[in-house]
Amino acid sequence: LEILKKHQVNFSCVNRAELDRQHLAGIDLVVGVGGDGTILSSAHFLDHGTIPLLGINSDPMVTKEEWDVKKKVDERRSHGALCMCTAVNMNDWWGKSGNQDEDSMCVKSTFSETRLVPGLNDILIANPSPAAVSRFRMGWLEKVAEDAVHGGRGGNHHHHPNAPPQSGLPVSPQYGTVTRFGFVAYDVKNSLNVWSSGMWICTATGSTAAMAAAGGKPMDFDSSDLQYLIREHMIEDHHNVGGGNNGGNNEMEMNVQDMNNGMLKEKEKMHIRWNSQQGCIFIDGSHQKHSLELGDEILVDNSAPPLQMFIRENVS
Repeated sequence: LEILKKHQVNFSCVNRAELDRQHLAGIDLVVGVGGDGTILSSAHFLDHGTIPLLGINSDPMVTKEEWDVKKKVDERRSHGALCMCTAVNMNDWWGKSGNQDEDSMCVKSTFSETRLVPGLNDILIANPSPAAVSRFRMGWLEKVAEDAVHGGRGGNHHHHPNAPPQSGLPVSPQYGTVTRFGFVAYDVKNSLNVWSSGMWICTATGSTAAMAAAGGKPMDFDSSDLQYLIREHMIEDHHNVGGGNNGGNNEMEMNVQDMNNGMLKEKEKMHIRWNSQQGCIFIDGSHQKHSLELGDEILVDNSAPPLQMFIRENVS
């Protein structure tokens, strides 16, 4: 606080638990003082990408030498991976402001549609009980033209499945699984039924956290892709089913295994239909969460506005 006063910066202090969007009116910069948890909590309110975020690690014992230590002896110490500086070197900090991509997620239930706060690090979709199976169907969404959805329906028109658009003949619906988000129709492609312990989805920023511990791939810090990983995927063994040549089944199992861990590219949209009685979406830890019920549908993409965030020069 003395440093801010020294530089004649007008500021107000808000407790992390009391922070609300009303506190952001007329604000040019949000400074999160604490650890990575405080930074993640603050980032959830900055989902419009217009206010930059500066993280300060408040651990008073962190020195420059300890900043680079990968494994601390005392695990109670703050890691501060998302912090620009510490309480020790705040007065002379300098670095760069980068745009950090975030997860965007929309959940649709029977009667409503909810857009959740973006995730800066990672999102876990799982049964709230770690001992229970997480059942869901995952796939990718492809936008469908309204005339394709309704073409050939109603009236006395005959269906012409192979009729080209320019023929003037009514087109038979080609889409067996059509869903809507924000009044936009999508077809679900390449879907897969999953029995597992849930799914991790992370940004490049979060690829070194829980995703890495779960066996995920390292990502370039500037990547806008999202990475997903199915936890403990229970793939049915077809080797001893029916006897004879199981080459086709073996190939299918390999394809399923290839889908366990992959990337969601820019403009791609992942679709998840929750098939368990209960479920939960955990955003950047356990504090921010959203409950799921049987039949809820989830859309995941990277369309959230980038977060303006100060980062250290040596972050890679």
